[in-house]
Amino acid sequence: MTAQTDGASATSNAMWGGRFSEAPDALMEAINASIAFDRRLARQDIAGSRAHAAMLAATGILTDRDAEAIREGLLTILSEIETGTFRFDSALEDIHMNVEARLAELIGEPAKRLHTARSRNDQVATDFRLWVREACDEAIAAIEALMRALLAQAEAGADWVMPGFTHLQSAQPVTWGHHMMAYVEMFARDRGRFADARRRMNECPLGAAALAGTSFPIDRDMTAAALGFDRPMANSIDAVSDRDFALEYLAAASICAVHLSRLAEELVIWSTAQFRFVRLSDRWTTGSSIMPQKRNPDAAELVRAKTGRVLGASVGLLTVMKGLPLAYSKDMQEDKERVFDAADALSLSLAAMTGMMADLRADPERLAAAAGAGFATATDLADWLVRALNLPFREAHHVTGALVARAEAAGRDLADLPLEEMQQIHPGITEAVFDVLGVAQSVASRRSYGGTAPERVREQIARWRAALG
Repeated sequence: MTAQTDGASATSNAMWGGRFSEAPDALMEAINASIAFDRRLARQDIAGSRAHAAMLAATGILTDRDAEAIREGLLTILSEIETGTFRFDSALEDIHMNVEARLAELIGEPAKRLHTARSRNDQVATDFRLWVREACDEAIAAIEALMRALLAQAEAGADWVMPGFTHLQSAQPVTWGHHMMAYVEMFARDRGRFADARRRMNECPLGAAALAGTSFPIDRDMTAAALGFDRPMANSIDAVSDRDFALEYLAAASICAVHLSRLAEELVIWSTAQFRFVRLSDRWTTGSSIMPQKRNPDAAELVRAKTGRVLGASVGLLTVMKGLPLAYSKDMQEDKERVFDAADALSLSLAAMTGMMADLRADPERLAAAAGAGFATATDLADWLVRALNLPFREAHHVTGALVARAEAAGRDLADLPLEEMQQIHPGITEAVFDVLGVAQSVASRRSYGGTAPERVREQIARWRAALG
């Protein structure tokens, strides 16, 4: 049973030519149509069509008159889309057929010549590459903005001491600047992954046609150059049948989203009354409908949650692609929604995190008060025993553990243990040991490359300031 109007039937039959005598079922139309989401490719689709038409004219396949009519018609359609006056029709399935149908309304016969020497297969592959390439550029710019916000935080607190954690337990003192710079390094790698993916995807599928190329004397180098690609793709089957460029984008986005989620989690923890390390501004928090004292870190929590959308998109597209034979299959229509959704989630998360970090106010006094908790300078004590008393590190570790147990039993910090009690554990300990038990001395001593000493942190800040320009 079908539920198709005569008008839709005529439209569909016109689209498919003489092969079909009946219109598709309404449900077939619904499952087949992609215009609801691939309209986001309108600008890329028109750019590709303009490049294709110009090439067809340059190679003598189209007349200059027809090419000029096509060019003017496509510019009109682009203006209609940008101003919101373009009418999208689901019966025309996708953005390509919607544009082509409108072009025929505007310029008549020349519009029918535009599709010469190309297929929707290479057309959509080109459009989607152009879109994902732009998404990579946008991600890179957004990551750099976040890196600058983190650098500002690191610069302000290059010598603020705070607890460093492992297993979320106090481990060793570090500096606030050092902690912020850890995220700078993470997001720098994310930036690099997007840049690497962009380089690999910058090959043009246009001219591959359905899967085998075309018998027309086209110039694929011309269209590739016109669209900003480095070169045409070398194999026509590969050009239309793979979406690894989208998978690479999603892989980079997934890792970046995980990094954002880790930072968001720390902001959630640090802003609690139990930690009070940081204060998020009113611009990035919300209140409670019943508890007037609440300041909820909702922006950070939502950044943390949106990671699931990005990871899900990656797994979803991998699943779509995993069993497809070459070349094109309609399954691949399911690629775009996932990428669009992931890109939206990542873009919003990066912008929100940049705003939060720009407004964030850390509490240096609170950080310093917590820095020495949990016997955070125990490793400094063990290192001192190695250097000053020439103990093997394993023995120094054992002695330090005994001193920690003694201090814990007495309800004291290591620096508060009397020298006499320390000497009961090891008689060689001298007054000089107290020089290494302060958190400021601890961080200042970590001068190895990549260490937390303020001078090392400032060197890294300067390096990244220069790199980002």
